[in-house]
Formats: sequence, structure tokens, C-alpha cells
Amino acid sequence: MTQLTQHQPSERKLLGVAGLAWLFDAMDVGMLSFIIAALAADWKLNEVQMGWIGSISSIGMAVGAFIFGLTADRIGRKNVLILTLLIFSISAGLSALATGLTLFLILRFIIGMGLGGELPVASTLVSESVATERRGRIVVLLESFWAGGWIIAALISYFIIPPFGWRVALLIGALPAFYAIYLRWNIHDSANYVAKSLKEKPSVLQNIITIWSKKYVRQTVMLWVLWFCVVFSYYGMFLWLPGVVALKGFSMVKSFGYVLIMTIAQLPGYFTAAWLIEKWGRKWVLVVYLLGTAVFAYFFGYATSLAVLLTSGILLSFFNLGAWGALYAYSPEQYPAVVRGTGTGMAAAFGRIGGIFGPLLVGYLLAQKVSIGSIFTIFCISIIVAILAVLFLGRETKNKVLS
Repeated sequence: MTQLTQHQPSERKLLGVAGLAWLFDAMDVGMLSFIIAALAADWKLNEVQMGWIGSISSIGMAVGAFIFGLTADRIGRKNVLILTLLIFSISAGLSALATGLTLFLILRFIIGMGLGGELPVASTLVSESVATERRGRIVVLLESFWAGGWIIAALISYFIIPPFGWRVALLIGALPAFYAIYLRWNIHDSANYVAKSLKEKPSVLQNIITIWSKKYVRQTVMLWVLWFCVVFSYYGMFLWLPGVVALKGFSMVKSFGYVLIMTIAQLPGYFTAAWLIEKWGRKWVLVVYLLGTAVFAYFFGYATSLAVLLTSGILLSFFNLGAWGALYAYSPEQYPAVVRGTGTGMAAAFGRIGGIFGPLLVGYLLAQKVSIGSIFTIFCISIIVAILAVLFLGRETKNKVLS
């Protein structure tokens, strides 16, 4: 392990502290996909209303990524992480008490703001704080905590929601976030960021202008297209996963069980991406894993047998979440420290707009009796657009020393 300054936590400690909070965030997003199915039965929701539950969270995430990404370059990564986690955890607990769809949607928006701000800022902090030769691997491993959160969410949803209801699941999901708040006090901003922020602190507007300047416009366009397409397809597919399995003729309990199996496949997806990212580089890991996502999204959409459904679902999870790990490793490496939070946060914010339309599109198309296969083909095309953006606009950042 490289020698770190006394102001920087060890890589392992930083990964554990940031990763644990990432896990709790994933628990909330993961449980939401199951809770949507339960709420549909409890509150007699139609497909469009179900789509709005997923989309309102993404609206909040877009707002949060934009605001807190900009804020992270002004007040520091650590302060933003604590603030966003407070917003997320308190609102998550309150959402368990919602008595109707309107209040639930308002709280989901606030939760989304916390989530949207926390995720890109956490990856930025970790990316700045670890050794160059291990940076990509460590950030992908940080992302792997997301799979752990989804697995726990699937277990809670499978064992808790059918007998005890969705409110109990939400309360359980909110409790661990307070532990992460305690851990946040042991994190420090990277020495590189602290040194630069003392020398120069440009305004928010100056930072926005910088990332769209001639020097950075290529990577900014690439990141915005990449984030939009990946988030659009991910939230369109994965927030509807239990519902889609149910629409293919399986009971809610069985659909929860099948999705749990698919979710476990996320972990080897992350770990293989973490191993390959320092060997192949960021670009090729992204391209290969996104290509796998597109292929198996198509097969999942048109699956009619349980064997094809499970196999394609498992491989869809494997490749999609491996691509997510590479995306979080690649994004902060595009910019220098002084605008890194702004550049990463704004790309994530634009991507979250895709997360608004993805779940809504599924709800509207299902209401129009469009086949699941046709819907998933749209997500395949979106992923192919992302691949082209990386191939033609992306630059390899493996072993790049961050300024």
C-alpha cells in the first residue's frame, strides 16, 4: 500500500466507509423496485403511476447530482457526503409513514436528491484519494457495494414484504444509514483537493464554463451521452424487473425470488470488471460490458421460458453492473481536481434525466400494450449509442495521474 499523508485514510478504510454508505443507498433503490410491485397491489396503482414512482426518484437524483456536484467543488467532498446522507436517511424513514401516492412521491424526490448527490461525489473522493495504479480497481470495488445493497434489498423484499408489508421494509432500509453518518466523520478530503482549493476556488459559473471549454468539451459530450444512455436503460429495465417477471406469468413471490438470483450475478460482474480495468483499460471494459448488456437485454425481453429468462437475466445483471463500475471509475478521471465534482456531477445529473424517462416509458408502453420484447429492444439501442460515444469520443485514462 502506498504511503499516504496523515490527512488521508487508508485505502481499505476509505473503501469500507464510502462503500458501506453506497450499500445503504443501493438498498433503498433496490427495495424500491420491489416496493413498486407491492404498492401497485396495495394502492391499486396503474402502470403509469408505477412508472412515476421510479421516475420521481430520478428527477430528485438529477437535481441532487447537479446541485451537490457543484457544491462539492466549493465546500469539499466530505461535507457534501455527510449532508446528502442526512437528506437521504431521514427522508427514507419518513417515506415508510406515507399514506398516499402524492406524499410518497414528494419523499421519493427528496430521497433521490440525497442519492444523486452522494454517488458521484463518493466516487470522486475515492478516485482522488488512492494510488494511480489501483485507482480504477478501487472505484469499481466501491461500486460493487451497490450489488451488496441490492442483494440485501432483494432478501428483505423476499422475506419481509409478503408477510409484513412494504412499510416495515422501508423502516429496516432506513436504519443502517445512520451508522454511515457516524462513519462519515472519519473521512477526509484528499490532500490534492485541499491543496488546490486553498490556492484557487473559481465560482460555480466558471467551473461550468470550464467543463464546456474547448479543452474539455470532447470528454464532457462523451460523458453526458454515456451517462444518459446507461441510466435510461438501467432504470427502465431494473426498476421494472420484478414487475416484468410478474407480467411474464410468474407470481409476485416467485418474481422476487428470480430477481434475487439475477441480482447475485451483479457481484461477479463487478469483480471481473475490477480485475480487468487495470489490464484492458477503462474504454475497453466499458465497451465489452455494455455490449454484453445490450445482447442479454434483448434476450431477456423476448424470453418465454424460465431457463432463458433466468440465464439472460443473470447475464444482464453481470454485464450491466460491471459497466456501471467502469463508468464510475472513468468519469472523475476526465477532469482536474478544481472542476472534478462539477464535471462528474453534471454528467450524472444529465444521466438522471434518462432515469426519469426510462421507467415512465415502460409504464406508458405497457399501458399501450407494447410487447416487453419491443420495450427492451429500445434499451438495447440506447446501450449501443453509449458504446459508440465511448469508442469515438472517449480517451483512455488508465494510469493517468490526476491533477
